[in-house]
Amino acid sequence: MARPLSRRTLLQTAALTAAATAVPAAAAGPAHSAPNAPATPSGVPAAWTVRPFGLEDVTLGPGVFDAKRRLMLDHARGYDVNRLLQVFRANAGLSSRGAVAPGGWEGLDGEANGNLRGHYTGHFLTMLAQAHRSTGEQVFADRIGTVVGALAEVREALRSEPAVLSTGGRFGRAAENVRGSYQYVDLPAAVLDGTPALTLSAWVRPAHGAAWARILDFGDDTTRYLYLAARNAAGVPRFAVTASGPGGEQGLDGTAPLPLDEWSHLAVTVADGTGTLYVDGAAVARNTAMTLTPAALGTLAHHWLGRSHFPADPVFAGAFEDVNVYARALTADEVAELHAGRAADTSAGRGDLASYAFDETAGGTFADASGRGLDAGLRRTWGAPSHPGFLAAYPETQFIALESMTGSDYTRVWAPYYTAHKILRGLLDAYLATDDERALDLASGMCDWMHARLSVLPAATLQRMWGLFSSGEFGGIVEAVCDLHALTGRPEHLALARLFDLDRLIDACAADTDVLEGLHANQHIPIFTGLVRLHDETGEQRYLTAAKNFWGMVVPHRTYAIGGTSSGEFWKARGVIAGTIGDTTAESCCAYNMLKLSRALFFHEQDPAYMDYYERALYNQVLGSKQDRPDAEKPLVTYFVGLTPGHVRDYTPKQGTTCCEGTGMESATKYQDSVYFAKADGSALYVNLYSDSRLAWAEKGVTVTQSTRYPEEQGSTLTIGGGRASFTLLLRVPSWAAAGFRVTVNGRAVPGAPVPGRYFGVSRSWRDGDTVRISVPFRLRVEKAPDDPGLQALFLGPVGLVARRPGPEPVRFGLYGNAGLSGDLLPSLTPVPGRPLHYTLDGVGLAPFAEGTEDPTHAYFRRSEPRVIFGTSDSTVANPAREDGTTLLDEIWAGAPFSGKGALVARVRATVDAWVLAGLLGRADGDKVVSTARRAEYAR
Repeated sequence: MARPLSRRTLLQTAALTAAATAVPAAAAGPAHSAPNAPATPSGVPAAWTVRPFGLEDVTLGPGVFDAKRRLMLDHARGYDVNRLLQVFRANAGLSSRGAVAPGGWEGLDGEANGNLRGHYTGHFLTMLAQAHRSTGEQVFADRIGTVVGALAEVREALRSEPAVLSTGGRFGRAAENVRGSYQYVDLPAAVLDGTPALTLSAWVRPAHGAAWARILDFGDDTTRYLYLAARNAAGVPRFAVTASGPGGEQGLDGTAPLPLDEWSHLAVTVADGTGTLYVDGAAVARNTAMTLTPAALGTLAHHWLGRSHFPADPVFAGAFEDVNVYARALTADEVAELHAGRAADTSAGRGDLASYAFDETAGGTFADASGRGLDAGLRRTWGAPSHPGFLAAYPETQFIALESMTGSDYTRVWAPYYTAHKILRGLLDAYLATDDERALDLASGMCDWMHARLSVLPAATLQRMWGLFSSGEFGGIVEAVCDLHALTGRPEHLALARLFDLDRLIDACAADTDVLEGLHANQHIPIFTGLVRLHDETGEQRYLTAAKNFWGMVVPHRTYAIGGTSSGEFWKARGVIAGTIGDTTAESCCAYNMLKLSRALFFHEQDPAYMDYYERALYNQVLGSKQDRPDAEKPLVTYFVGLTPGHVRDYTPKQGTTCCEGTGMESATKYQDSVYFAKADGSALYVNLYSDSRLAWAEKGVTVTQSTRYPEEQGSTLTIGGGRASFTLLLRVPSWAAAGFRVTVNGRAVPGAPVPGRYFGVSRSWRDGDTVRISVPFRLRVEKAPDDPGLQALFLGPVGLVARRPGPEPVRFGLYGNAGLSGDLLPSLTPVPGRPLHYTLDGVGLAPFAEGTEDPTHAYFRRSEPRVIFGTSDSTVANPAREDGTTLLDEIWAGAPFSGKGALVARVRATVDAWVLAGLLGRADGDKVVSTARRAEYAR
């Protein structure tokens, strides 16, 4: 028996989504909630008249969901979380412990300069939390603890002044600048002291091959400076000095790249018009026209190791040891000695202008051994966080820059608040799964920081920010902040949630004005789940109204047959489906977020359409987005599901760390979250999905075990276990269940007429062992694209069937030739022996969309019924069509089901007469059609 639901558990399982009032026992219709109600003694808000169960309360049985989940759980157990933490530790200047970031969007070298890094760690935390709640396995809790502990260390480091990261050096210790740390060494202004001659000597160990990373850069700006770069555009070291910017540089270029992760010695001498560059003790370049000296540049403002005066240049990644500056040009022999040992042990001695051994092991100050007392300090290029709660895998500059942006540029700023949302959500889920107070403290601190940052901005600035494509995307942050507010009760957290209001979108949707065309789909879907939560917290009706109306603008008007939405990540005009099909349709994140929104709305209004959509998207796009094979490195989840003919799904997009792979990890560890819901007063149990599972309903003291191979099986069996309990079992009757829906209890039929697209109620005082059998026969049906009825998708019950054949030409099928009197098109298909839900038609294989294979697929086909055929009897008459594309056969079969052959023939005669009268069909051909229908044999 599962433990009673605590307040913490309820927050996790329901995502703090308030619920609506109960539905009648026999059929569910719309009902509205009372928002912002106080919590009951059990911790459930009074408005939550329907609530979900915790992931720990619903156990998946064998079947397609369990099989897909096991693949993801194996990935969650085995993946090295230190790789995900690398970018966080680097940003704080901490050791990455040898870990290498995953790459793709989760690293420094990915798309748009890695400006989304950190998001994937949040997704991974959520996956681990859901996995722990579902399985109870300690390994997931341990991994959560590792991540949360590391993030706590990162935040502490960001709060503090940067500290040296000591590493092994060429001769002793050295100071390392981790790539991604944005740290550099700031030398006092008096270092050069107007010297007319100069030698620079440094041991360096580059860790990355980025061009123009500076070993040192002394100057004022981008006009007067001298620098030594580890690599120029050609990949070799370069020294340059100028008083007139890049065009006036007098330079020295090396002849070969410095090796990465190895120590190299560089030296530059400048005196008497000659400059020489040395690498590892050997002269590699000489310039006898180098007239500029430090004295000629005058007093310079900045003297940096590791940082460039050009903002676009990277910060040097690697280690420094024994850096010396001399007020003379050393001889070649002296430079050779510097390559052989420490400066202090050579004839040249330590630099007389400055000398840094970099052998410190703590603190952020580097001692000057020249005798001049010019100690240097470790700094961040971006200064320090504006608030101690800041936590990210990149500097706060992303957030600061967004505040002044007037146009989108994701290479400069790529959705920093979206990334913050993923981290925040992961921390909240970690806390709710393990009670780790550190996670809650980190989450609360993040919201404190965001409130401090955003609350001082003018309203117009916020509206501009949130309206920017991509750069201003903030994902589901409002939902997460509201969830935090429910835990902390702090008014500034609720105030923060409201600072993300995008008023023009909210107002338009509240007025039921469709403004979605041209909008980035996944940027906006989670906004509305957040608005539902804001309604819960504030009682403001326009939030809930906007969310409900928005859902209706997407479903069905912008929804593909598989349940997905978006084309190239954007929405097109309302009702345009066929006209938007391409290789980049149905972004997987969109389906994930539409499921969340549907679920949230259902708790406010028990419209079965929400769960009909949920089943469609879950059993098709969401399941089909996960590949059916194990992988230690990648979650193997699609980004786009292309709907072009012959599309092959890509399960490793963009190196494997995209938003969709993140949400895919989450989806695959919470398949059971919406199988059952309960009325808060315990009077009814909603069975929303038919999935092999076991519910432990602690409040009622019963279990409900659902045994089924659905959708391979056309029905399910529910067995009640435990003590007696009285409640109404509300069974969802799918909207496609036109072939009947029958219910028995302990073998006896339950009276009543279940209506497709409603809930059917069975009220009873249940006893241990009571058995409910649900039969829901499937029929093969087509769903037509609204803007092109000839483009159709094929469904058997909830299962979308795809044709497996290479493209690019669309598959063409005729289905009426052997249709049954019931209107079922299934007799036209040939079952594949031993493979449920697999068929062939005209030599082409058909399979469930949910199968995660790399076969070329056709989710849509072209309907081709060139001649009028009944029961495989060919009339030889061409199948005529109206201007709208409706054919004679379409109109005849629209009358199905037929009670018998006579009823079908009567329908044929009446339709033929009408078409002859309209001039669409000749009388002789019409008679042929009728006679063919009369002599044909039909399946039931």
